[in-house]
Amino acid sequence: MIHLELPLLLVGILAGTGVYGILARRNAVLVLIGVELILASAGLLMVTMGSTLQDTLRAGHVLTIFVITIAAAEIAVALALVIAVFRARGNIDVSRAGEDDS
Repeated sequence: MIHLELPLLLVGILAGTGVYGILARRNAVLVLIGVELILASAGLLMVTMGSTLQDTLRAGHVLTIFVITIAAAEIAVALALVIAVFRARGNIDVSRAGEDDS
């Protein structure tokens, strides 16, 4: 049986850093890194809880694999969009997303 204090502290630090990265950054790539940190904290939380609950189906571990798969697809689509916006506008500042550069 593992102790829950350190994994849950790490989950809180990862989630807090991810939220700060989303709210405080204007660069689209850094916002995507914040989203990935939140998804990593969710995966760590599921594995931690799955290890402590003695589930025979290992639902926490299986759900973490799904989260990793969804995160990989999400980052591929998001980076493609960021590259398309950069080619069209010349910057990836998310605070200027609605502005017309003409």
